[in-house]
Amino acid sequence: MIKPVSLKRNLSLYHVVAMGLAWMSPMIFFTSFGVLSEGAHGMLLAAYVLAFVAILFTAGSYGEMSKAYPESGSAYTYVSRSMHPFLGFVVGWAILLDYLFSCIIAVLMFGINLHAQFPSVPSAFWIVLITLIVMIVNIIGIKTSANVNRIFVLLQIFFIAGFCALLVYKAVQGGLSAGFNPFGGADGVTVSELLAGASLVCFSFLGFDSVTTMAEETKDPRRTIPRAIMIIVAVAALLYFATAYLIQQMYPGYSFKNIDSAGFELMGTIGGSALASIFTFVIIFSILSQSMSSMTTVSRMMFVMGRSHILPAGSFGSVHSRFRTPVFNIVLASVVSLFALFIHLDTAIKFVNFGALTAFLFVNLSVVFHYIVRERRRSAGDWIFRFGCPLIGAGFVFYLITRLDLASLMLGAGWLAFGLVYYGIAKLARGGREVAFVHVEEAQ
Repeated sequence: MIKPVSLKRNLSLYHVVAMGLAWMSPMIFFTSFGVLSEGAHGMLLAAYVLAFVAILFTAGSYGEMSKAYPESGSAYTYVSRSMHPFLGFVVGWAILLDYLFSCIIAVLMFGINLHAQFPSVPSAFWIVLITLIVMIVNIIGIKTSANVNRIFVLLQIFFIAGFCALLVYKAVQGGLSAGFNPFGGADGVTVSELLAGASLVCFSFLGFDSVTTMAEETKDPRRTIPRAIMIIVAVAALLYFATAYLIQQMYPGYSFKNIDSAGFELMGTIGGSALASIFTFVIIFSILSQSMSSMTTVSRMMFVMGRSHILPAGSFGSVHSRFRTPVFNIVLASVVSLFALFIHLDTAIKFVNFGALTAFLFVNLSVVFHYIVRERRRSAGDWIFRFGCPLIGAGFVFYLITRLDLASLMLGAGWLAFGLVYYGIAKLARGGREVAFVHVEEAQ
């Protein structure tokens, strides 16, 4: 039933942007509001601005590398091809941690928010239910997932716009429309603490890079993927900045009872039970779309690692002959998602940030190695956009990594140590050979 078959190239720019925003999930601002607000010491807007600066340079680097290698695999492919296969494995292993835990976070948030709305139904029921739904939709095909996601993404954007309009109305009614310091919100917060908050807030921007794993299913990927990345980052930044600004203006120093369901509490405070109910309705579909997109991303990542024999090719590198999707990977990722039954939200977010920031660091460096070192491009534009900008991005990201808490670093280091042991065993099984990449034609 399962045999090697190529992926189907049928995604447009609109589809790719929808998938990226679905993976990022603009509503993540609210579903992780408690964790991020606490990590930023209440100064969410300032933390988001700093995180955006770091992400913007990195997004540009992903765009440059997607032009050079319009293939699935994202950071794993870019670093392996431009720097070294071993470094590519390290980065791929790190980003795999990010993608797997993103699936866990999505279903965990679904369970938390539905349980908050329906306390009599355990969160475990909702976690299992969404996992099954997402698995089935992803098996059927990526275009089905993309078409569903674009509806859910628009729903999220409309809700956030309406929420911001409500806050503006309340601000005007309360006479609070002027005299606000956009970078205020907490006294005695040091720059170091703010940067630590920014490293955690980066979690909200994760997802723009996920679209690079869909390059082999995208029409004209050299042009479409870079454009999609910048659109995704710009839309997300606009939504996050506006929402954080207005919340800080109206509710400076807002406190919550439960860090995991702080967003639900915020809705109740601002709009009562009616807004909280609407919020829950939107959250159901936003997390559903995030789950579908996260599953798509991690299954394609494992597919590329399987195709290059880093993971067993017979299972990870295969595509279903009818659906033309990596069914084995989708089922495996679904099983891993059920770890949401046993893990806390703040721990899962720490896992994601370590993997993502590690990948971001090396993708920035891979631009320099590919264009400046390997291809010897030395024009003024190359020195600015393919040397200077990537190094600035790498510097920002490296500093954010150093600001991660000790638990995040230890968890990430443990995952990498496990990966290195696996890499050594896999290389011995290949007779000491490095991985072999498959050239993918752009037109299929």
